Amino acid sequence: MSKNKWGIEVQPKNICAIDASTNSLAFALFVENNLRAIGKINFEGKNTYEKVMDAGKKVKAFFEYYGGFEAIVIEHTVFINSPKTQADLALVQGAILGSAGQSGTKKIASVSPVEWQNFLGNKRLTKEEQLLIRLNNPGKSTSWYKAYERNFRKERTIKLIEINYNKVVTDNDCADAIGIGHWAVNVNKSVFSIS
Repeated sequence: MSKNKWGIEVQPKNICAIDASTNSLAFALFVENNLRAIGKINFEGKNTYEKVMDAGKKVKAFFEYYGGFEAIVIEHTVFINSPKTQADLALVQGAILGSAGQSGTKKIASVSPVEWQNFLGNKRLTKEEQLLIRLNNPGKSTSWYKAYERNFRKERTIKLIEINYNKVVTDNDCADAIGIGHWAVNVNKSVFSIS
């Protein structure tokens, strides 16, 4: 038997998909490939370090409540325009993954935002879509258009989750967590099962 990208010989029975930010963790729990629960944990603190400590405590309690997970898939940090935001996100993800290890999680994998979004069917906007946005909203700044496009794609993820899972989700972070989990349980079944 060959091992898959999780480093195990069979697909994990329970997977926790995570979309983390510097302020929260959105999660989607999949048991035997079925979406079972979604939610969000907010981090509190006056600065990044206080939020990281709060994240460690809350996430450890969350993982322990579920007895750990066979596998976690988390959205990989990507280059953000702000190096400080990227560094802060890396600190929070470190706290999350450290808590996972302390509570019995067996395997951790990551996926880039573009990879899971493409798999879900939410590809980057085409040039035609971008042009239509500019025609319908003339005279706006470049940053306004980028924000509009980002929000448009977030709404599209929510719609795709509703179509794929017959579930209405209003929080875009929770929708992203479901999309990450959707990728984890569906991408090339041989990745997770016995070869």
